[in-house]
Amino acid sequence: MSGKMNRRSFLKVMGWSGAGVALTGCDMPTTVTLEEGKEDVVSYLMPEEYVIPGVGVWYASTCTQCAAGCGIHGRVREGRVLKLEGNPDTAMNNGKLCMMGQAGVQGHYNPDRITTPMMRTGGSLTPISWEKALGVLEEKLGTVNGDSFAWFTGTISGHQSVLLTNHLDAMGSTNHYAHEVVNNAVSRAVNQDMLGEANPRLRLDKAKMIVSFGADFMGASQSPVQYAGQYAKFRTNKERGLLVQIESKMSLTGGSADLWLAIKPGTEAVLALGMANLLLNKIKISDAGIPADVRTLINTYDITKVARVTGVAGDRIQRVTQLLSERAPSLVLAGAGVEGQVQGYATTAAIMMLNHILGNVGKTIESAGDFPFPQLMAKQGGTADLVAFAKAAKAKKLDAVIFHGSNPVYSAPKSLGLTEAMANIGFKVAISQFPDETTMAADLVLPVDSYLEDWGTQVPVDQAEANAIHVQQPLMEKLNAETKGLGDILLTLLKQRKKDDYGQFEDYYAYLRNAFAAMPTSVKNDAKSNDEFWNTALQTGVIKVDAGTKTLQSTVVSFAAPVEDDTAGLTLLPSPRLGLFDGRHANLPWLQEAPDQISKVVWDSWVEMHPDTAAKMGIGNLDLVEVSSAQGSVKLRVVLLKGMHADAVAIPLGQGHEAYGRYAKGLGVNPLQILDATTDGKTGELAMYSTRVTVKRVGPADSLSIVRMGTGAGDSQVGRKLVGTVPVEQVRRTEGT
Repeated sequence: MSGKMNRRSFLKVMGWSGAGVALTGCDMPTTVTLEEGKEDVVSYLMPEEYVIPGVGVWYASTCTQCAAGCGIHGRVREGRVLKLEGNPDTAMNNGKLCMMGQAGVQGHYNPDRITTPMMRTGGSLTPISWEKALGVLEEKLGTVNGDSFAWFTGTISGHQSVLLTNHLDAMGSTNHYAHEVVNNAVSRAVNQDMLGEANPRLRLDKAKMIVSFGADFMGASQSPVQYAGQYAKFRTNKERGLLVQIESKMSLTGGSADLWLAIKPGTEAVLALGMANLLLNKIKISDAGIPADVRTLINTYDITKVARVTGVAGDRIQRVTQLLSERAPSLVLAGAGVEGQVQGYATTAAIMMLNHILGNVGKTIESAGDFPFPQLMAKQGGTADLVAFAKAAKAKKLDAVIFHGSNPVYSAPKSLGLTEAMANIGFKVAISQFPDETTMAADLVLPVDSYLEDWGTQVPVDQAEANAIHVQQPLMEKLNAETKGLGDILLTLLKQRKKDDYGQFEDYYAYLRNAFAAMPTSVKNDAKSNDEFWNTALQTGVIKVDAGTKTLQSTVVSFAAPVEDDTAGLTLLPSPRLGLFDGRHANLPWLQEAPDQISKVVWDSWVEMHPDTAAKMGIGNLDLVEVSSAQGSVKLRVVLLKGMHADAVAIPLGQGHEAYGRYAKGLGVNPLQILDATTDGKTGELAMYSTRVTVKRVGPADSLSIVRMGTGAGDSQVGRKLVGTVPVEQVRRTEGT
């Protein structure tokens, strides 16, 4: 061992600071390199005798296709990973895996992966060696200090997050921008203020009734597999759960509801206040804990006014509210369409207040406890950081930025001016797997391993009943010799700044072995040695962690009264969906081929309208239209759906890439580009569901220009054969030709 650290530095480097770790001494555990350890822990690289040719062997790891971090099992045969499934040892997904997780192998084997470092020369990116790339990196970052340096990532957790944070410290910077298009940042802020905990544990499975204000928990949500599993229990409980979905566009979850109610976009707070009025003034539930100003506000929203403003029938509102009071415990949820409003915080607070009134806090909303290793917890993304980053870039405050796991050039509305502001950043580095829009705008590109060939740890944000750290390990040797793991790149960056602290780690594998060895005894589950603990963690893919017990507070904060928006036009709903999600999976053919869960469209973009709205404009199904906002316009085909409110139009997210490889480039449109850059006044999050648009017919219907699965013989199965058949004589007529 080339050097030693004091206790505080050691815990910070390993990611255990603040955890109350009891160590037997301050010496660094013996470093283990990949070469020293392969005979014990990397049987997938050096096949053991029990590996039979042609027979698959399953290994545990962690999915990173979205921020949920589900546990997975990968089937490996002849040294190649062929199939992914859920890991039954991880409580959050319990052996299940969504379509995005299943498609992970396509990202791994994708022909458009970046396979060598590249540097911008003469306006274009050209291949260079790793030696030169790291030399340029050291030279450029060596002249940058303080907040003129920044990291820009998606949600990141575990030991990768530890090293990233430590690198920021080494650079003297506090700038870590974390961006996710699909996020619950506004709900986190409301939860923190009203419950004392940003990420409480939602228990759909314990509820007898759920009222969801647009929360697509089975679709594009924070943890769709976990919530789909809870929903299955909710439906099969002794008293079958009742789901009411209130939204402006039917979602995947809405399609499964017992009652689906279309609401005028932006009026959800009015409905929540009207329901609170019924609960307090008619059903006579206690108003304890509700501030006087909020109580006064509630009294102004009688059922007649609420029905007029929201477009939801008064008798429906009364019936749903009455059922909520009778079917305890219940659960009321706020979704993206609620959070993404100019008054997103106030609307979400009004909805959360219903849980307080109904007594759901502590029953269907539980504390997740205090995770004992705060350094490992996720840095969660939102859109406020995107806005802040664009402002900093415009103001020329950033000399160097490293991008990883996020594509802001694609996801930023044009009104933010980010594409132009990128030119103000002196040195841009992209640690990337694919040539997306942000990567192609970088000055230096470092190719990174896929998550199926990399080491790491992940700490899920939405923890299941048992808190856990999920372990990520390579399922096969890397496909491309010139790619590196994120952890190895981070370690290299730290060695350039703090060689005394990090020079003793041969690679990221060695760092993780030391980090695992330094875990407190309470986490090691009676393992007789560090090697036994490590091997068990790899075999199960999960490390269970005791987060203790904690009681949530249940308070109601004051919030602004709803403001009726009489701006002309239709409200644009940029809709994420399970599959392409926010656009990150547009380069995976399986997910392009998977039909949209509502419209059944594949490989394209479309705009959804209510038939009545379209008829008033002289627009028919599959007509070509132009959707215009104050920021620009897009042209695409119309799909008429009754599962829309008449005052809204929806364009699914995912398409419209100008780069990102052969399967994504040039398909469809990107609705994010025409959004107004307005924000929620309380949290600074983009009001993504508040842009007004006009729709104009510019071309006739053309069924050949848009593909809808299953529509060739009509939308109904009635009268259609389960299996297509032809007479044997017809087949034989073609024999021999």
